Amino acid sequence: MGKDFPTTREIPLVPGQSGLLFVDVQNFCAHRDGGEFAGLNDGQFEDEFGYFFGQLTGGIVANMQTLQGAFRAAGVEVLYTTIESLTKDGRDRSLDYKITGFNVARGSWDGKVIDEIAPGDDEIVFPKSSSSVFISTHIDYVLRNLGIRQLVICGLVTDQCVESAVRDACDLGYLVTLVTDACATYSQERHDHSLREIKGYCRQTTTAELVSEIG
Repeated sequence: MGKDFPTTREIPLVPGQSGLLFVDVQNFCAHRDGGEFAGLNDGQFEDEFGYFFGQLTGGIVANMQTLQGAFRAAGVEVLYTTIESLTKDGRDRSLDYKITGFNVARGSWDGKVIDEIAPGDDEIVFPKSSSSVFISTHIDYVLRNLGIRQLVICGLVTDQCVESAVRDACDLGYLVTLVTDACATYSQERHDHSLREIKGYCRQTTTAELVSEIG
């Protein structure tokens, strides 16, 4: 009757039909001078975001760099999302972002991917104005044009924009792999809870395991 289809998510990557997506690893929320932390003194910053930045500097960003290098070397597409409005005043952003108070103005420093994993000159960046990149950009159209069927996702933050991307990619027919040690959120409890909740949507692996797989 129907065509053959996978019966498991535990399928190794095929480089020619795979892509690596970094979610929101940008100055706004991953740099001490980012707009999300404007107005916080050092004590307030440490209280609210000390754990998060400890994770970033303690291995998460290094893992992202490892993934980026390995996927580039394997000839796999590397793509990025950033929170960034299409306008300077953010009038186009989602209602949720308006209520939250997020406005990363078009073309701003806050909207740039952090220097540690800066995009190459022919890599694609999707500015988004909602939690899920699949809602507020044309990424699905682009991925299909690129022939990508297996999507590897990592980035920030695990239980918000990363989780939204995983769920939506799965529902749109992609085989999703989440790199568990290349994501971070604001507590270990939140990170672990998110991984448990989305386990049914994606394959979960570590940086070392994935690099070995595509190597």
